[in-house]
Amino acid sequence: MGSLFAELARQASTNASREVETYTREIPEFGFLDKDPRARAETLEHSMWLRRRTVELSPHNSELTGEDLGYIASMGELRADAGLSLDARQRVLRVHTALMLREINEATETQHGGDVDELMRMMTWFAPQGERGIDAYRQGFVRVLRRRIPYAEQVALLARSLLNGDPISTELAAAVDMELPDHYAVTVFRLPDRPTIDRFLENDIEALIKSHQAPVIWGPEGRDGSGELIALLPLFSGATATEDAPPHVASDLLPDLTPAHLPDLVQGFAHALGRPCAVGTATAPLPELTDALDRARRISRAAPLRRASSTRLRPHTLADVFVELAVTDVPFIDDWLRTVARHLETGPDLLATLEAYYHHDMHRGAAANALNVHTRTLDYRLRRVRELTGIDPGSTRGVRTLSAVVTRHLSGAWHRAAGTPSRKAVSDFL
Repeated sequence: MGSLFAELARQASTNASREVETYTREIPEFGFLDKDPRARAETLEHSMWLRRRTVELSPHNSELTGEDLGYIASMGELRADAGLSLDARQRVLRVHTALMLREINEATETQHGGDVDELMRMMTWFAPQGERGIDAYRQGFVRVLRRRIPYAEQVALLARSLLNGDPISTELAAAVDMELPDHYAVTVFRLPDRPTIDRFLENDIEALIKSHQAPVIWGPEGRDGSGELIALLPLFSGATATEDAPPHVASDLLPDLTPAHLPDLVQGFAHALGRPCAVGTATAPLPELTDALDRARRISRAAPLRRASSTRLRPHTLADVFVELAVTDVPFIDDWLRTVARHLETGPDLLATLEAYYHHDMHRGAAANALNVHTRTLDYRLRRVRELTGIDPGSTRGVRTLSAVVTRHLSGAWHRAAGTPSRKAVSDFL
């Protein structure tokens, strides 16, 4: 055995003890090791074993055996049985990898640079065998999760791992029989008050998850009691077409085109939730889901609140509310739009009239039918808007200004800013 490997063998016990101490110091969930001597001894034994096998196999570039991988998987099972969270599991893997690299560096320095050939052999072994060991650990961890927690909670863990870019998502997806796609449409349902999670709601949501193969997780509760449900709709290659896009469209000019099957998912979840929702969506490849969630969340906060029972909900994209998103960052413009809205509140259903008018692309007959009024009544209300605001609803200025007023009003943003109370509900994490 070369001098580098001999030095690593000599320091194995010291390095294993340092690893256990690092776990207890840096990972709060490992605090129990200070109170449980048996668990601490087991953890130390695992650390020693990994170092012994590294020194035994790396000099000849020998692979970890099936028995080795099974033992590593049992470590993952043990941690999952102890209730270790996904975040803590990921930190364990990071700490272990960092310490092993540090130990190799320290052993090299002890040998005053040592044999370069030995160092290269060690690093050549460490990368691929380390990856195999990590995969085995994840598989063991997920096996226990599959036994211990309900299906919907497993799916929530999958959603969270995807949004966090955690590699364990591959094993979690296999555990719930879901295939990971190229892209997802990250869709946020914003709720003015979060529902109590009862069994009926769980059953409805679980059925939708299985039907659409869409991982779902509850987002954090807002300070005002508002909530959000986050759904990840899978988009496989060639499945990103939208039912609303014109032929030969330049996709770069329409950000986050709505997948054709997304409205059905939105309608299903909105019916299950049974309360008004504002829905925002953003598409992204797997590595960029965190940014897509941020976009979808912002869009949902700018989108209008609607109840699924009264209208067919549509998911809003950046192209639908980019004006309103910009307005939220310029308070004096938002104040001006709110002043316009206050003038309109004095008229007969003027905001609802403008909503129908713009929703139907200023087609008077369609807007009147939607409002269940005569076109003359519609014309009267539009004239009333012009009288109260000095803005013609059918003009370019009217479309730019009044459509933003309507959307901001329907989003509930001004009510939230005024401190309208909402019912508190069960909080969750993301």
